[in-house]
Amino acid sequence: MAFHVSLVDRKDLSGEIYRQIRQAILDGRLRPGDRLSPSRDLARALTLSRATVTVAYERLAGEGFVTTRPGAGTFVSESIASGGRQKSGKVSESSLRPTAIWESISLPTAFERAVEFNFRTGLPDASLFPHRAWRRFVSRALRSSSQVEGIYADPAGLQDLRAAIVRHLGTSRGVDASADDVVITNGTQQALDVIARVLLAPGEKIAVEDPSYMVAIRLFRTLGLRVVGTRVDGSGLVVDSLPPGIRAVYVTPSHQYPLGVTLTLPRRKALLAWAERSNATIIEDDYDSEFRFGGRPLDPLQTLDRKGRVVYVGSFSKTLLPTLRLGFLIAPPSLRSSLQKAKFVSDWHSSTLAQTALAQMIDEGEFARHIRRMNGIYRERQEMLVNAIRHDFADHLELIPSMTGLHLATLARSASVEQIAAVARRASDAGVGIHVLSTFAVSEAPRAGVVLGYGAIGAERIPEGLRRLRKCFEA
Repeated sequence: MAFHVSLVDRKDLSGEIYRQIRQAILDGRLRPGDRLSPSRDLARALTLSRATVTVAYERLAGEGFVTTRPGAGTFVSESIASGGRQKSGKVSESSLRPTAIWESISLPTAFERAVEFNFRTGLPDASLFPHRAWRRFVSRALRSSSQVEGIYADPAGLQDLRAAIVRHLGTSRGVDASADDVVITNGTQQALDVIARVLLAPGEKIAVEDPSYMVAIRLFRTLGLRVVGTRVDGSGLVVDSLPPGIRAVYVTPSHQYPLGVTLTLPRRKALLAWAERSNATIIEDDYDSEFRFGGRPLDPLQTLDRKGRVVYVGSFSKTLLPTLRLGFLIAPPSLRSSLQKAKFVSDWHSSTLAQTALAQMIDEGEFARHIRRMNGIYRERQEMLVNAIRHDFADHLELIPSMTGLHLATLARSASVEQIAAVARRASDAGVGIHVLSTFAVSEAPRAGVVLGYGAIGAERIPEGLRRLRKCFEA
């Protein structure tokens, strides 16, 4: 393989070639079995005599770093351990430094440790993804003109997918929009990013539900926004608690994250009226409302909006797979152009291959069939959790009723925040992954409780996982 050797201002040329190749082997950049450039080719590239390169190769061979195979070439020795040494990572006083906000941001660790019984939130069942159908759509997409031509695409997304999303949401959620209102994004996170960049300036206030989706809050803070937590009760966001000076509010009305409550119709109307009075924007995150197990669904805020105050955000991370990184936003006409520009300067456009495949999946009915199938499966799991919490955990947890989505929230009857955190640690040691409610607090006092997801755990594993979790409460 071609390997870059720098000989600028170097005197011992043969020794320098030896040292740089040796270091690359130790660092793991050159791995066991990798073929080095022929000495003749490397000498020509460096404008050196072949003898200078040969001396370096012979020294590497003599120390066991490379082996020579007659007629085949020079290769990194198989006996050299792969992975090698890592750079020290030491930071000197003269090193480049990030701005202060990034010191407060931590990388995700929730899914680093595999658990045998996974009750963590935000995950669908990847084992039930329609892999065969998806491969068929991807294979067909690879033959489409957009892939063959290989040129940059519309920042708003492929027209076919935008139209397919509008048709799907029109029938499944009553969303009233046109394909021109849609911008395809890399998941919900990018949708929130471009919306905030377009609508809000550093220093302005954005209200969020408290407790809330912490990744979104971290995003808003990195943009220089002032995040204000607003109380949530059994009817959803308490609109009367919104303070003055708010420029936007971020809500999850269909299935509040993480409490799971639904924003009632009176509260929805009150929130829309507040937005009009305050000249503010409502960012509606409808992240897992596709899965509903009873009761009459309420119209999204976007459907009720008559003044162009709502930007609707959706994702395929819960209905399909998070790794697809496909989401979308639906904006009022007044914001279309600016949001498309924000998407353009962010990353130009999302993967056209995945967009083409997903458009076909929706248009041919495979996506709707998958949703119907998964709705039945998740319903069974949700019922198992509800029954267990009400009977086996009645002394410890109070269930917050919910008929939507992929998780349930509970409040501790007597345990403190610290005691619930200890339960979570014991559960992790027992192979059970859960989330604690207190970690979602914004500015209100953290609540003691447990949040249990049922997207990533099969029904056959739920009883044993809950049995282990109960032991952790009794320890």
